[in-house]
Amino acid sequence: MLTEYIQALMGRAAYEILPEDRTYYGEIPDVPGVYATGVTLEACREELREVLEGWVLLSISRDLPLPVVDGMDLSVKLVS
Repeated sequence: MLTEYIQALMGRAAYEILPEDRTYYGEIPDVPGVYATGVTLEACREELREVLEGWVLLSISRDLPLPVVDGMDLSVKLVS
């Protein structure tokens, strides 16, 4: 499920070429603060995926809210 969640968020990523140095910039609007740059679009995507994975794991470890994506909810629920 984690892989599908990451893929769904990556599918929402937006990319642009920065005019100053012609590098690529990518971000995921549903996930504030998750962004990356790269010399090529593929390098930018790879970096963005790594940043996103770290953000998801950190959020889970600190019990921070995660966006529900395509019906997938990774929030940890306490079972009593």
